[in-house]
Amino acid sequence: HLITDIQKFGGVRENLEVGQYQHWPKARADIGRAVEMFPELETFMDRRCYMLSGGQQQMVAIGRGLASAPRLLMLDEPSMGLAPAVADTIFERVSQIHREDGLTILLVEQRAVEALELSDHGYVLETGRIVLDGPYETLLNDDRVRRSYLGLTDG
Repeated sequence: HLITDIQKFGGVRENLEVGQYQHWPKARADIGRAVEMFPELETFMDRRCYMLSGGQQQMVAIGRGLASAPRLLMLDEPSMGLAPAVADTIFERVSQIHREDGLTILLVEQRAVEALELSDHGYVLETGRIVLDGPYETLLNDDRVRRSYLGLTDG
């Protein structure tokens, strides 16, 4: 329960330090990478996380993940509950992390269009089973995906 308590009640700096714990002191620079990706973190570094907005909390969570120097970053619904503009910022940063760091990212997301735009490869799940997979273009051009998940119809 310590991690949960730090996530909720700890400060931004503490959260980032917990993320780098396994790789100390090598990962020390990764806090800098988190702040580089989300400059807003610098302005509230000593603030308690429960006092932050949902978007700011998501930035801290992603920054904590980056601080662990991962080979794989798993994100589960990073846009959930966020204002569209904030969610867009999160998606932009996730794309930037993948592009600049070459980091593999496993993204589970209900905003299918944005998730597909970020993806090299995607999977469509129905009741826990993979029913379709492929590169962005394949999924975007599939009629079932367009109709059922993207809300698009052929005009």
